[in-house]
Amino acid sequence: MTAVQTVAGTVDSRDLGRTLVHEHVFVLGEEYRLNYQDDWDEDEKVEQAVRDLDELRSLGVDTIMDPTVLGLGRFIPRIQRIAERTAMNIIVATGLYTFNDMPHQFAYRGPGLMIDTAEPLTELFIRDLTKGIGDTGVRAAFLKCAIDAPGLTPGVERTMRAVARASVETGAPITVHTHSGSESGLVAQRILGDEGVDLERVIIGHAGDSADVDYLSRLADAGSLLGLDRFGADAFLPFQQRIDTLVELVRRGYTENIVISHDASCFIDFVEVESRDQIGPKWNFRHIPSDVIPTLLDAGVTERDIETILVDNPRRHFEGMKP
Repeated sequence: MTAVQTVAGTVDSRDLGRTLVHEHVFVLGEEYRLNYQDDWDEDEKVEQAVRDLDELRSLGVDTIMDPTVLGLGRFIPRIQRIAERTAMNIIVATGLYTFNDMPHQFAYRGPGLMIDTAEPLTELFIRDLTKGIGDTGVRAAFLKCAIDAPGLTPGVERTMRAVARASVETGAPITVHTHSGSESGLVAQRILGDEGVDLERVIIGHAGDSADVDYLSRLADAGSLLGLDRFGADAFLPFQQRIDTLVELVRRGYTENIVISHDASCFIDFVEVESRDQIGPKWNFRHIPSDVIPTLLDAGVTERDIETILVDNPRRHFEGMKP
């Protein structure tokens, strides 16, 4: 048994139930929203999020992990309003989302920099995990960093090492946004491993954008969970290829290394509402329970495999956290 912090309180890891490991409630630039989002209606957006999450809950999903961190518009008071009104468990993260440079708040502060201090990122991440995010009383339960097509830039490496050190200090698991086309998941495993992270506590996010089962097998053989977590985002990889890849991984014996999700959101300002179908007409929270699971069962994946992927693997991801 491990106590897992959600926005609404602590939950026993055995009670997380069916868990989607990479879903966002909101993704937005708060500074942009405040200055330019003239049509923003806070109450309306909260209402829509409650409806979306309640619908997902009615389809048999109990928990979502929301990896919205610095750089993606994390604002916990808004999420608290939603968590108060839905039965869905919402687990939030700490970390920093950058593909390249360090935000100016940190660019000049840190070891060997103009203002030579201990790494402020690690300190902030640990505070979010152990004391709470701001004055909300909500603690993050996992860490998030990213490495995309630009590769291991200085800003990306610094962030990743800070995330790794916070994980080693607290026992919190990690989700890494990766770019499958450049196989950056392998780079992430190397850097995190260098810092002493247990790679079994790492989700290689967006690994499912690749149909290269040999690449995915290498990630899994190192112990990590494979984030097949963009179901519905057909622009990155079409639906049938995602299904075929998952089925082949199960056939090869990697069921205990698979977690799934959509990387969807209730609101995202990266994409105009009318353009979201260009990413995928079924890029929404309903796709996995309504379409993916029935298709997997038809393809020979068993009910027991589905429970392993949706229940057992996310639960193990959290077990072993330090008090």
